Amino acid sequence: MRSNDNCQKIKLLKLYEMLRQETDEDHPMRTNDICQRLEQMGISCERRTLAVDIQTLNDFGFEVCSRRVCKGKGYFIEDRSFSLPELKVLIDAVQASNTITESKSDALIDKIAELGGSHRSALLKRNTVRFNTIKHTNEHVYQTIDQLEKALRTNKKVEIVYFHLDENGGKIYHTEGGKHTVEPISMIYDNNEYYLTCYDPGAEDNRNFRLDRIESVKLLDDVICDETKSRRRGIAHYKASIFKMYGGKTEKVTLEFDGSLIDSIYDKFGAKTRIKPCGERFTARVDVQISPTFWGWVFQFVGKMRILEPEYIKIEYSDRLKEALALEE
Repeated sequence: MRSNDNCQKIKLLKLYEMLRQETDEDHPMRTNDICQRLEQMGISCERRTLAVDIQTLNDFGFEVCSRRVCKGKGYFIEDRSFSLPELKVLIDAVQASNTITESKSDALIDKIAELGGSHRSALLKRNTVRFNTIKHTNEHVYQTIDQLEKALRTNKKVEIVYFHLDENGGKIYHTEGGKHTVEPISMIYDNNEYYLTCYDPGAEDNRNFRLDRIESVKLLDDVICDETKSRRRGIAHYKASIFKMYGGKTEKVTLEFDGSLIDSIYDKFGAKTRIKPCGERFTARVDVQISPTFWGWVFQFVGKMRILEPEYIKIEYSDRLKEALALEE
């Protein structure tokens, strides 16, 4: 049980916390209500001393405003680190992100909303739009980001364990234990996905790993080479040339594809995509935006993928393919 003397020592702290969390310009707290709330915490407070406490907070830079409320005085905190529109943008960005799992998205949205105080928090969460976002299921993504940030900050190589998915959504590893030793260039956020871009001396270009597919990260003692440092300086140009997105009309499209493209299907449409065997190949019915990005994506897999339906998309694919082949002749 706390002594009354100890309670009085934290009076100003509790007073400011309460005003910051529960008040704003539209919701001032009356003098009587403040005194009553502090009394419930075991902190004695009288009307005549409250004004002195408020003045003490203001003298030390903790701005507490006041205005007339029902023939009395009400106090509130007006200045905050983030405005309501700024918090709304942050919440929408979290909600739209594929990388953060559903549970971590909800927890992070709650933390962001609380920055606006209880009244604004309720308003923000009530008006949060639940986007039709494909959320990934890797609950360790925060740890992955933390470790990769350390590697980037200290210019160290890392060993990552990277997995792919089979037709049932199970993990498979294309190297022994799924291990890759890489030199981090940057983490890139694009089209609601997070990627680790790395330099690999054995590859022609930078390599990109989806963060939600990284199972673990181990910092190594080895320092990155000068080529990696050089590529870091050019990362903005790299992102602009590689990661692009265009909009278009959304359609339900049935794709037939070779088993080697299962990862590509999951990467494009999410780990919950239903993939069905079809003879020696597979099919998936997916929502796609009929756009230059979509056609460019499909044409990567000529001979390994084809469109089954709808018929007009199937015909357009055939026509575009004929035009592309004619241009090459």
